[in-house]
Amino acid sequence: MVRPAAITRMSYAEYLAAEATSEVRHEFLNGEVWAMAGGTPEHAALAAAVIGELRAALRGKPCRVYTSDARVRVASTGLSTYPDVAVVCGDLETAPDDPDAITNPVLLVEVLSDATEAYDRGVKAAHYRQIAALKEYVLVSQAEALVEVYRRAASGRWELLEARAGETLELEALGVRLDVSALYSNPLVPGRS
Repeated sequence: MVRPAAITRMSYAEYLAAEATSEVRHEFLNGEVWAMAGGTPEHAALAAAVIGELRAALRGKPCRVYTSDARVRVASTGLSTYPDVAVVCGDLETAPDDPDAITNPVLLVEVLSDATEAYDRGVKAAHYRQIAALKEYVLVSQAEALVEVYRRAASGRWELLEARAGETLELEALGVRLDVSALYSNPLVPGRS
């Protein structure tokens, strides 16, 4: 699936004004605005697990973890969106025309769903790769215990690494390791805690 059809056209200033009062988050690109897909309980649990594990692993480091309430702006392409998780290390930088939009995440995470997987892997990933500060883009599967990390190599090329249940995921951009099984642990289901 590609991104949904635009629901309306507006300037970025109009978008910001609308977002300030909207109960639904929207993406913005070149004057086109569309509502973002809603999540499932599993999607929310996986995003929360990633945030929890990252916060614990980053304790004492000059990095901050942000939820999907934080807007990220890709200055070079004009995309504004809300990734499931964003991490900034060092000083937070925001867009000149949007002081609430992060422009320098070193790591972004999207929890995949049937409705958004193609977009998250394709169009959205292409936009994210234009963020100069971004070092890793992480995709978390809902279908199986699988986490994919797209890492920017010294050459500028993007490399894919995968980790599954029972494996440790290394996030070089943050200097931390995460236990994939811990991300998928579910104390509400016998055998998944």
